[in-house]
Amino acid sequence: MTPGHNDEHDSKRRRPLFGSLRASFLTGLVVIAPIALTMWLIWSVVGWIDSWVLPFVPHQFKPETYIGINLRGVGVVIFLIFTVIVGWMAKGLIGRSLIRWGEGIVDRMPVVRSVYNGLKQIAETVFAQTDTSFDKACLIEYPRRGIWAIAFVSTDAKGEIEARIPADQGKISVFLPTTPNPTSGFLLFVPRSEVIELDMSVEDAAKLVISAGLVYPTPKAAPPLKLPDRAAE
Repeated sequence: MTPGHNDEHDSKRRRPLFGSLRASFLTGLVVIAPIALTMWLIWSVVGWIDSWVLPFVPHQFKPETYIGINLRGVGVVIFLIFTVIVGWMAKGLIGRSLIRWGEGIVDRMPVVRSVYNGLKQIAETVFAQTDTSFDKACLIEYPRRGIWAIAFVSTDAKGEIEARIPADQGKISVFLPTTPNPTSGFLLFVPRSEVIELDMSVEDAAKLVISAGLVYPTPKAAPPLKLPDRAAE
């Protein structure tokens, strides 16, 4: 056998080995990366909270005073306890009076007033203890006929919005999220007849949006979708 044939045979034998190692490495990366990134994110957030809270804690209450090391997470515990105490006080008569007094002072400060009111609205929207949520996932034609996008059904259109839209059938509001960041998007008011409700849950639809169509929910037996009726154009 010539040397050339030996080299070709060795090359063919090495390729499956390298391919197997490469596949194993990518599989391990898929397993390790989410775990490592989650741990890093939690570690970083805990450290950030500690660095923000601990400077306000008296020296005699810090753990390193007694054990000689700085325990990460102590600031988070102190922050949680402080937040619970503030929330409990805010529910009382004295707490509500103090909040109204403080907000009255803030309302007299032009720039501070705008910043505070904006942040307050965001906090109330994100952390409000209500059962308000999207009802269902749906499909709507956007940005033009023939192109379909995933959206979330909010509520029925009401008041002036419902009265001003020139459509005879019922109107609903839907939230059209963007990919891959579903926290931003568009609020649309559309006739109910032009909305196709999906059987998948809101969580599964959100995963589909975040993954840019790569992560589909577990397929279920479902009847064929019926296209919405449209008025003659």
